[in-house]
Amino acid sequence: MTANPVRGRINALIFKILDGYAHRVLGERKRKLFADLPDTVLEIGPGTGTNLRYYRPGTRLLAVEPNPYMHGVLRAAAARHGVTVDLLPAGAERIPLPDGSVDTVVSTLVLCTVPDPAAAVREILRILRPGGRLLFLEHVRATGSSGYAVVQRLTERPWRWFFEGCEVCRDTEATIRAAGFATVRADRYQAPSLFLPINPQIAGEAVR
Repeated sequence: MTANPVRGRINALIFKILDGYAHRVLGERKRKLFADLPDTVLEIGPGTGTNLRYYRPGTRLLAVEPNPYMHGVLRAAAARHGVTVDLLPAGAERIPLPDGSVDTVVSTLVLCTVPDPAAAVREILRILRPGGRLLFLEHVRATGSSGYAVVQRLTERPWRWFFEGCEVCRDTEATIRAAGFATVRADRYQAPSLFLPINPQIAGEAVR
């Protein structure tokens, strides 16, 4: 997917501004999720590099990031955190890497925006070696008739437009579970953020 020249720039700026806030809201959960990352990690949609603070200095990041307006900020963040970045300017549905070539894939708040999330998860499964892991933290569709479900329905269309296709009502957990991983662990919780439509979230691990 090619980034919109207007919204792509706006989103790059917004994500840069909100970096510290995202860390305060999700930092502890991310630290636990990323506690034992290998030396080389592939991340889909790393954006402006909000996860780099959780990677060890010296980590090599394979960055699957199709929005070119994120690239400069991502490289600068990598330099600050001592991370080496290999940019792969492709969509998550077609990652230019061989089968079984990656130990760990990271996906945080990005499968909501991928045009075909099922294809993206299948592609992640393809590039993971046997025993390799997908570590994910994603917002998901609220269950039942909760207040969050109402908020998501009311904001779905404007949210999708402003955030370049971000879908607040996707059942991303079901997508991951249906992909064919050997095991999937997903913990559901409500993030304490001001951005109510994306507060219903899951975090966990899928093993090939």
